Amino acid sequence: MSLRCGIVGLPNVGKSTLFNALTNSSKAQAENFPFCTIDPNEGVVPVPDERLDKLVEISSSKKKINTTISFVDIAGLVKGASKGEGLGNKFLSHIREVDAIIHMIRCFDSDKIQNVNPNVDPLRDLEIIETEMLLADLDSIQKRLEKKKKKTLDNIQLEILENALKLINKNQNLDALIDKFEKKTLNQTGLLSVKPKIFVCNVDEHSVNNGNKYTSAFIGKYGKYNTVIASADIENQINQLDKEERINYMKMINIKETGLDAIIRKGYEILQLDTFFTSGLEESRAWTIPKNCSAPKAAGVIHTDFEKGFIRSETVSFKDFIDNKGWTNSKANGKMRLEGKDYIIKDGDVLNIRFNT
Repeated sequence: MSLRCGIVGLPNVGKSTLFNALTNSSKAQAENFPFCTIDPNEGVVPVPDERLDKLVEISSSKKKINTTISFVDIAGLVKGASKGEGLGNKFLSHIREVDAIIHMIRCFDSDKIQNVNPNVDPLRDLEIIETEMLLADLDSIQKRLEKKKKKTLDNIQLEILENALKLINKNQNLDALIDKFEKKTLNQTGLLSVKPKIFVCNVDEHSVNNGNKYTSAFIGKYGKYNTVIASADIENQINQLDKEERINYMKMINIKETGLDAIIRKGYEILQLDTFFTSGLEESRAWTIPKNCSAPKAAGVIHTDFEKGFIRSETVSFKDFIDNKGWTNSKANGKMRLEGKDYIIKDGDVLNIRFNT
């Protein structure tokens, strides 16, 4: 599985600049006028993981294959988008197709970059976006709950939509649904407001380490857990450097991790994802799975036949694999375990799947 994140926000908050920085590309136009992005841009990015580099070295692998994350640059939304204002419903529909939403929030002053609002106010800007998504959800819910369409809904979907409507009518957000229903079932509703969220406060280069008055106000209301402070401009500069130059530049400006690393880390946390590895002479590879994933389900991520014919997995923890310098010594030293269908994969496990075709 691959994580797919949609970057949303008001026009001219730095979405396309961030997209280009994260994907190390110039796919997205990044110009100083509203609605520069019309069609959504998508870029697939390898997920950096130092553990994979060590596995390649230990196994003398010919190839290294990272797991990936996709970023989608979605056009700027404005107040009234749910009723067709700006670029309207077309772009709200693009948000339905992603696993998580990256809210890009403008937290910098600039006379050179247009602002669709008269002043910088990250709390107001986020409220505009979330209100438009909620209104779009309301319209979708009402249409689907019409009597003639109830027959197309199973009991769980009907219950979710009816609960959602009650919350909206009480002027409450839909977070209560997340605790009440399974994530997979919620995702099937297509509701925008229940999608996991990452907030990226886009700051100027002087505020990237300690934030500013705008980030303080934002974190004061929404907390640090889902919030990343980053500078899209600095991310762009970092991604134009080679590895050694990048390390030196980050040390110089006192940045411990890139915005890409921080966003991926937050994404894995809020979507509750883990990584396991396969490693051998031909290749070392990282695979993304949901937390609490069984061994057969993990095998199915590699190939559906592996899940169907699963017998067992030869399993070594990442630490043991490195300490014992690979499969042979791990097995000889009793660090390799034979795990069956009930085994729950742990983050960092190195697996060799045994299966019948």
